[in-house]
Amino acid sequence: MSDPSLGAAVRGAVDLSSLRNRPAPGAPGEPQAPEGAGAAVAVPSLVLDVTDDTFPQVLELSRTVPIVVDLWAEWCGPCKQLSPILERVVAELGGRLVLAKVDVDANPQLSQAFRAQSIPMVVALVAGQPVPLFTGAVPEQQVREVFAQLLQVAAQNGVTGTAVVDGEEDAAPGEPEEAPLPPLHAEAYDAIEAGDFARAIVAYEKALAENPRDEDARAGLGQVRLLDRVQGLDLQEARAAAAAAPADVRAQLAVADLDVAGGHVEDAFGRLLDLFAQLPTDERGPVRERLLELFGLVGDADPRVATARGRLASLLF
Repeated sequence: MSDPSLGAAVRGAVDLSSLRNRPAPGAPGEPQAPEGAGAAVAVPSLVLDVTDDTFPQVLELSRTVPIVVDLWAEWCGPCKQLSPILERVVAELGGRLVLAKVDVDANPQLSQAFRAQSIPMVVALVAGQPVPLFTGAVPEQQVREVFAQLLQVAAQNGVTGTAVVDGEEDAAPGEPEEAPLPPLHAEAYDAIEAGDFARAIVAYEKALAENPRDEDARAGLGQVRLLDRVQGLDLQEARAAAAAAPADVRAQLAVADLDVAGGHVEDAFGRLLDLFAQLPTDERGPVRERLLELFGLVGDADPRVATARGRLASLLF
């Protein structure tokens, strides 16, 4: 994570100039930001899917309400772990923040502008200027703390408006609520919120024991196992240890986990496949197991998984 105190927005850390003055598409329902601190501004939702084309409206909105930008991708397991936390915390703040979600694969200009070298990456916009927040999946309590500091920074810059969802006041009472989570999923969810990944793993394992076809539990288990393994690891120290001992399986597995958590999927797969090729046959088991787990986490639909599976198969036979 960047400086936890946030400080002033780092001007020049992200180059948004090419996106700032792009002509607005003018589509109906896009947010319009009034001038003045403390103003209310109508938005279609507190969570916006933002594209290269619609970003100028979001940049302008940041002059009234602080914007949290979530840079993610469909293949990124840690992104899927973090995004619901961001959405929940933003919703609880009642319009004091707006969340802008950017699919980096579909929006290469924004990805380049924010220098998204690893994801999930979370950046804020305050009065049109970027404020680095953190990279990688972090616990909910840490998200809450960072957002509280972000609101202080925004207030210091006179950005204290509130976003109001269009038509929210007209919503009919008694609308159906979302179905509750199954008990074991809820237990895992609560454990993740508390940062107790070990308890979450046990809950997901129980859910899979009861229903081996529970794909949500399988996906959740893979994600929380990764979070548990990388918790407390220092990337620079892990890389130094792996470089000093190229045949050390534990050291290489640690860096591969950190790479996947940071969105460097190809680097992780390449590292483990190179290690697998070098090891004696009777020592390959842990590396193969970790590869298969990471394949499941990233998803079989991802072409990088297909490529890595093919190389693994060629090394086995």
